[in-house]
Amino acid sequence: MNNVPSFKTRCLVNKIIAVVGMCGSGKSEAVKFFVDKGFKRVYFGEVVMNEMKTLELEVNEANERATRENLRKEFGMGAMAVKSLPLIEEYLKEDNVVIESLYSWEEFKILKEKFGEAFKLLTIYTTKALRYERLLKRPFRPLTNDESKSRDISEIEKLDKGGPIAYTDYTVINDGTLEEMNAELKKYA
Repeated sequence: MNNVPSFKTRCLVNKIIAVVGMCGSGKSEAVKFFVDKGFKRVYFGEVVMNEMKTLELEVNEANERATRENLRKEFGMGAMAVKSLPLIEEYLKEDNVVIESLYSWEEFKILKEKFGEAFKLLTIYTTKALRYERLLKRPFRPLTNDESKSRDISEIEKLDKGGPIAYTDYTVINDGTLEEMNAELKKYA
């Protein structure tokens, strides 16, 4: 019998936290917090950006959405997780990992199957009104209220985003200041 520990067993020393939530909830700031604490960042959106670069598409909301949806049509709803597995495995050998932009239930299932208890979901939650206000004012790719609503509906209906948010291991309410959110995130770092 082979006495080599399984990948799941070897990786239990380090952990993976996927930060999930709706657009404008504060996910990017939460990911930044974990990176500042020494976590290695794996950005599922990089799969989309790399594909857009290959296709020589302009970076904008419409092209990102279409590219993301096309990748999932071609490779299934777990496409970003599957394409990111080698990087996650590499980082996990030495460090904790934070995943940005996990959306679909299928992505969650792939990572949970692969990494077991080393993998956790952390939801950043904020009311819709506050999220839309933040998105309207953000300096990078601001969204109107109509664009925010459209994005919410698209992510829920086409990207299966609700499952991981609902099935979360941890929830951080982000209705206050960045400092207040970071104080809550310390519990999980």
